[in-house]
Amino acid sequence: MNIEIKKSIKPINYFDAINLLEKRLEDLHQNKDKELIWILEHNEIFTAGTSYKESEILDNSIELIKTNRGGKITCHAPGQLICYFVLDLRKKKDIRKFISCIEKTIIETLKEYKIETFSDKDNIGIWHKKNDSINKVAAIGVRVKKWIAYHGFAININNNLEQYKKIIPCGVTDKGVTNLININNNDYSDLGKLLIEKFISNLKI
Repeated sequence: MNIEIKKSIKPINYFDAINLLEKRLEDLHQNKDKELIWILEHNEIFTAGTSYKESEILDNSIELIKTNRGGKITCHAPGQLICYFVLDLRKKKDIRKFISCIEKTIIETLKEYKIETFSDKDNIGIWHKKNDSINKVAAIGVRVKKWIAYHGFAININNNLEQYKKIIPCGVTDKGVTNLININNNDYSDLGKLLIEKFISNLKI
């Protein structure tokens, strides 16, 4: 697989990131460039997918950026690992299988840190159950154009969870949001490296 792996240390401007993804998509479609997996972080920003509702904004003071990805409203912020990608589905043309690959990648990666998580066919994302409480630890938002998948997913590591009180995260009212530090206070400095290894391995299946 000819995939460029990109890791950014400093927070990346959201619009710059999306512009890069969209340019790479066009170049990949014309076979002028390779696929991409990009690990990064954003400064605090609230983004809305194509199926969000105005009623899911609980604090009207936030600035909401409307995007063309799937899903609803989420918050990106420091302490959250974002994995963007531009990946070619033209040979397989199976979106459900691709989403399952993402879910499997996150679940397998977190298992390495002794964290058991699961996917939910009714509520996209990766969830963690503690006692009777179910909380989202990773959000997934994908768009497919010309059979090329882009945008990505985000894993909460040690981000400020208070910001989620300003929205109904991903439109889900009966479950919460958590992060890895809350679940298991561990060293997650190698999370991105492990995630990429698992992702590439699962994409080959």
